[in-house]
Amino acid sequence: MSELNQFDHMTRIIQESVPGRQVTLAHIIASPDEVLYEKLGLDPRIDYEKAAIGVTTVVPSETAIIMADIAIKSSGITLGFVDRFSGSLIITGTVSEVQSAMEAMEDYVKDKLGYSVCPITKT
Repeated sequence: MSELNQFDHMTRIIQESVPGRQVTLAHIIASPDEVLYEKLGLDPRIDYEKAAIGVTTVVPSETAIIMADIAIKSSGITLGFVDRFSGSLIITGTVSEVQSAMEAMEDYVKDKLGYSVCPITKT
């Protein structure tokens, strides 16, 4: 096997960043199934009937750190996951806590940082 061909079986992933400042996803999952918490590695000690998961993505990706700080300070949410490389942020709490945190994050990046924001959706 030639040196070039030994890598033919490997998958190559290319990640690109879109220039600009925007919240590309802001979604609330109300009353998620317990299995979703388990699969995402989130805290399983939750009252699932009152619970919610908030998912958001942002570019530039480092803004996820700022948004996580805003979310924690604005309501009683728990930070589930933040990734400064992909711009992903997951928060958990009651539906009203997650809604409040999502609104506070979007208001801050829109009003203070000049980002364009998408509407907050809910299932």
